[in-house]
Amino acid sequence: MDRLFYTARDEEIINGEATDIYFMRIVEVLKAAGLDKVKVRAEFHVVNLPRNYKWAVFAGLKEVVNIAVTKELPITIYAMPEGTLFKANEPIMVVEGNYVDFAVYETTFLGILRHYSSVASKAARIKKLAGNKSCIFFGARVVHPAIQPMVDRASYIGGCDGVAGVIGARLIGIRPSGTMPHALMIVFRHASGDHTLAWAWFDKVMPSDVPRIVLVDTFFDEREESMMAAKLLGDRLYGVRLDTPSSRRGNMEAIAREVRWTLDLAGYRNVKILISGGVDEDDVVRLRDVADMFGVGTSIAFPPSVDISMDIVEAYDEKSGRWVPITKRGKLPGFKQVYRCRGTLDDQVVPWGVEPAPCPDGSKPVPLLRKFVDNGRAVESIPSDQEIRNYVLEQLKYAEI
Repeated sequence: MDRLFYTARDEEIINGEATDIYFMRIVEVLKAAGLDKVKVRAEFHVVNLPRNYKWAVFAGLKEVVNIAVTKELPITIYAMPEGTLFKANEPIMVVEGNYVDFAVYETTFLGILRHYSSVASKAARIKKLAGNKSCIFFGARVVHPAIQPMVDRASYIGGCDGVAGVIGARLIGIRPSGTMPHALMIVFRHASGDHTLAWAWFDKVMPSDVPRIVLVDTFFDEREESMMAAKLLGDRLYGVRLDTPSSRRGNMEAIAREVRWTLDLAGYRNVKILISGGVDEDDVVRLRDVADMFGVGTSIAFPPSVDISMDIVEAYDEKSGRWVPITKRGKLPGFKQVYRCRGTLDDQVVPWGVEPAPCPDGSKPVPLLRKFVDNGRAVESIPSDQEIRNYVLEQLKYAEI
């Protein structure tokens, strides 16, 4: 084996090696048959969104564009801007070019877009339900370390307020967010007999700009440990984290309300409550009135799959000099555009070049598919991760779950 980890290298992905074997084989077949100059338009879309999903977040475009531009693939890419909320049966990206020039990249492009969009969509749903409460992605330990940064980025642009992963946060350009593990208290308890020294030493060692959020469920009741931490750290205590193991979880809402009541009664109203440990959508809805922050890992890192597929929808006829709609049965042929009325998720899908109907207020809807790559050259830059996240959050204001 020529590597330590079973992960693809950058050059292997860029060269089209991260693919299914049948794509390599059909390229050989098409070239042998003299069909290597057949020009097509291939559409990326989702036929059915995951159960109860009304929309998903389009993510991963930046990496697709990076491949096309780095390899100088002779293709043109039209796409919705990264971070766009889209619906089923809408084209989210279209690749135009000789089929043999991008056939081996179908697997790679789909893998990037599917994984990114699945994680970003789940993060957006969690953030939408959390409202003005913070949501931190704690999922680095849930995935292979080789893809931690990618999952961190997907969760962040999907709406999470921060990520715990060190590399992911650095690549995004934000500071990693985190608290402390149970191991810290256990080591201090074993060494000194007093686990609260873990909080004191954390406060002593960490820079002042690191929030003092302490774990308060290691040895005693959550309410008791919260008060112990508040008395020990005073005004320096930013928050307490409730991470009760599921085997002893009981009613987390009741536990959190008890902690909140007790802290408030003692004058520690500014101490925030962070809840983590198996948090999913139902938990956020049930606990958002009593929690200030959520640490969410597994449910975002392993979300329902947004099953993006790619299908040829047009082929270029050299004799007539025009594009001919063609696709397999069950799919809608033809190059399409998606138009959206501003401030809504009300969309129209129409054949490319056909004028859409006006919006209910009489305004003209906005076209969503734009050209990002033209014959291997980038023609529109991808916004920063922070800008993409802001774009997602703006759309979430009028998106429904």
